[in-house]
Amino acid sequence: MTTEPLSWPPIAEPFLLPFHYGALHHVGIDYLVEPGPVREVLARAHPRLMAAEFDGRACVSVNFQLYFAQYANGSGITQEIEINIVGLPRGEERRLGPLSYMDYARGVDQTKLLGIGRIHVLCDNPVAIDAGRKLYAEPKYPARFAVAMPSLNGPRSQTWQVSCLGEETELFGFTARLDGLTAEPVNTTPITGYGTTAEGRLLAGPMNVYHPYQLHLLDAGTADRVELRVTDPGAPVCGDLGTLIGQTPAAGVWTYQSAPVAAHNRPYFLP
Repeated sequence: MTTEPLSWPPIAEPFLLPFHYGALHHVGIDYLVEPGPVREVLARAHPRLMAAEFDGRACVSVNFQLYFAQYANGSGITQEIEINIVGLPRGEERRLGPLSYMDYARGVDQTKLLGIGRIHVLCDNPVAIDAGRKLYAEPKYPARFAVAMPSLNGPRSQTWQVSCLGEETELFGFTARLDGLTAEPVNTTPITGYGTTAEGRLLAGPMNVYHPYQLHLLDAGTADRVELRVTDPGAPVCGDLGTLIGQTPAAGVWTYQSAPVAAHNRPYFLP
């Protein structure tokens, strides 16, 4: 039996890799759900991936990113939401030991076989959409966002409110009220992002984040801190959210916010 060697996808012009983030604000919500519907959706999007299971439950993740990048001739700001299924390549499960969801969320899997199979990626930056499609085979398409998030330049809060908007109205959104919840630092990167090309080839693109994430594990007493709203059930992304998550409560929330690099302080009058 022969094994096909690893190969490198071409880097489409005019992009350069790696892509360096100047700043990143990231929040993700994990849901532990029935594996049957997850397998069906994953087989449609990524036939060479299998859904990971944690004590008999599959994991669906909804995450929002706000990031900044500086280029030689300017800069760009991007917002996007990913709908992901946690999975691994078929035939590789023998390389992965048994893991609970808490193990996964805390970064115990350092094989990085467990990654995110992207089902929908909605984004407000045309350049980022083009790069995601051409470099990482992301199912990425346009959307708009209305966001309120923790900020040193705003009221003291640990609440994230994210709305993903269509042409005129909200498609879906979520609120995560993390105020007062205990968080623990976790090393979960590099995050392996899986994509499937139009020719059916599976590729993996790792993303490093140079600081721990903050993990908020939820239970029956705190799961109501997270609300997922599916406002437009006719939209394809909302149909998949309903199929994959439905009314399932959230199991965990993870966050990352880039540290400030400078501060412009309060002025004073000279006597």
